[in-house]
Amino acid sequence: MRTHWILGLTLAAALGVAQASSHREAPFITENPKVDGTDFYMFNSYEGVAADGSGGRNGYVTLIANYLPLQDAYGGPNYFFLDPEALYEIHVSNDTDPSEEITFQFRFKNEFGKANASGLITDGKISVNGVMVQVPLVNVGGGTGASPGFLNVLESYELSIVRGDRRTGNRQAITKAGGGALTKPIDNIGNKSIPDYAAYSDGFIHNITIPGCAAGSKVFVGQRAEGFPVNLGQVFDQVNASLSDGNPQFNAVGPQDQGRNTVGDKNITTLALEVPANCLTGSTSVIGGWTTASLRQTRVLNPRPQGPVSMRGANPKVTGPALEGGAFVQVSRLGMPLVNEVVIGITDKDRFNASHPSADGQFATYVTNPTLPELLEVLFPGVLTAPNAFPRGDLVAAFLTGVPGVNQISGTSEMLRLNTGIPAKPAAMQQSLGAALCFDRSTTMAAALDLSNAGCDPSGFPNGRRPGDDVVDIELRVAMGYLLSDNDAPSGGTPLVDGAFLAPTSFRSVFPYLNTPTPGSP
Repeated sequence: MRTHWILGLTLAAALGVAQASSHREAPFITENPKVDGTDFYMFNSYEGVAADGSGGRNGYVTLIANYLPLQDAYGGPNYFFLDPEALYEIHVSNDTDPSEEITFQFRFKNEFGKANASGLITDGKISVNGVMVQVPLVNVGGGTGASPGFLNVLESYELSIVRGDRRTGNRQAITKAGGGALTKPIDNIGNKSIPDYAAYSDGFIHNITIPGCAAGSKVFVGQRAEGFPVNLGQVFDQVNASLSDGNPQFNAVGPQDQGRNTVGDKNITTLALEVPANCLTGSTSVIGGWTTASLRQTRVLNPRPQGPVSMRGANPKVTGPALEGGAFVQVSRLGMPLVNEVVIGITDKDRFNASHPSADGQFATYVTNPTLPELLEVLFPGVLTAPNAFPRGDLVAAFLTGVPGVNQISGTSEMLRLNTGIPAKPAAMQQSLGAALCFDRSTTMAAALDLSNAGCDPSGFPNGRRPGDDVVDIELRVAMGYLLSDNDAPSGGTPLVDGAFLAPTSFRSVFPYLNTPTPGSP
């Protein structure tokens, strides 16, 4: 068991600091932010769970896929709709084959010109000198309390489960319990339009019926506050920091929280599911997961898609200047955090986003010979020394195969792995450094597992990932050899930080866990 957990955490050494978990990480995806997957979380639900892991939502797994990064809250007038031409997916693998056995598919629909206000506004139009004219805004007033008043757009989505191959397997519709459409809240326009956005958006947590699964599943799709803290500017400015105590700007060996979360005022769009664990698992309690987004293979731009206004009729369909068709092509992929940012070489980033876990052997060199430690040594000469244990076979075992006896699943592949049998901890008991504090570097060999260590939390990253897991700090330390001996990693004991921090207790303790988004105006 000791060796298993050592390998489990060394997985993080292949990773490092990043712009965020997966924001704008590859050249092609920067052109398509609506399908840019930013973070993927998978953890045993801890809503209402007691200290011993019992009660509450014990027995459920929460899967969260975030998209559309770095949203400014004031991003009107259109705000941040997801792409109705795209296919958003969450994949689960539960056997030794590095392929999906279960896929949850999201397809979105946006209907415009929907506002009706007792004769004042009809189908999004208002009378101007006796002429009914479409208004240019998505909200047209009347907001009180948890009501947004009259909205000029309706966002809904279809949700399906596919068992087997994501394209050829058995697809079944997931329905809202009690019937009706699955709908998405409008973004947090501001406190005048929606004074109580938290209560309003909670109304879009839907109970759902998944064919073949026990009752109790939930879904939420909507805007949330960015939950991934990162010191964005200074980290990418060649880690513009000091490694000596007392630097008021940014001390990379100081406290975890130095107020350096430069993306703390941004929002993202969340796709969250809560599903019974036994609906996801196979022959063992371990599952692997990742999220992808795909676009149609063909796009034809048409400069006049609808003809003159006078020819469009009374209630035109709102479309863009493009016609799309053909098979879906994967353009975004995210499992473990930070992989494509600082592990995969710049010429292979688009290739990784388009790849399947079964083909991850092609990226093995990036794991056996990680570049991040070498770059940090160059940036801090004489202060940091990169580990010298090459090739990094221990990282290959953990990064591409999982850990025997803990979270090994799905052959040789990169994905987030979770042992659903390890009890969840309530937020107040969670350690933001995940399982890192379960290890003791005082040994002369590789770090030894000691569950009695203060703060030891084996239910945290890399055993799945919770919102409050500080994966940047974990991976910075392990990248420099935290789990290796001093002979192999002279800087392995340096407590590196990026100065950005969100405590586990700063998040909601109920589904969908991520916080209410920042409003467009106070």
